[in-house]
Amino acid sequence: MKITFRELQQEDFPEIKKIYDWYIAHSTATFHTEPVTITELKEFIYTGHPLYIAALIYADDEIAGYLYMTPYKKRQAYNRTAEVTLYLKPEMSGKGIGRKAMNYLEERAVVNGLKNLLGIITGDNTASISLFEKCGYTRCACFKNVGEKFGKILDVVAYQKEL
Repeated sequence: MKITFRELQQEDFPEIKKIYDWYIAHSTATFHTEPVTITELKEFIYTGHPLYIAALIYADDEIAGYLYMTPYKKRQAYNRTAEVTLYLKPEMSGKGIGRKAMNYLEERAVVNGLKNLLGIITGDNTASISLFEKCGYTRCACFKNVGEKFGKILDVVAYQKEL
């Protein structure tokens, strides 16, 4: 399977929304509980930003998911750090795509001068935790009982990789 990446364009947001809406409805990977609008997606997924990238992930010629980097916090002192996010279509999980996507994010982060990448993950999202650990991220924080979804009280864990 050939994995490629294409910078996210404005016209890609409906496809991104479909993928994200699945996670909203069926998982605790996001703490959104209701579908979001494309306008809301654009508030945290940037296109054409000089520092923080967003891209579609292709497996062969099919869209497999998307990834993006955002500021950890919107203050200048944090400009060396980005939060990374990756969503795959459910049927694309477990095929090695996530690891290649993380490598792509890291390569782009280095080119853009970033020094730290963070993954902020729901505590019960064992697949994402496993991916981050396999990619050399270290658990650096745990926020206990900070979210509730599907009647379940959830932790959030943070993973960090210094580049």
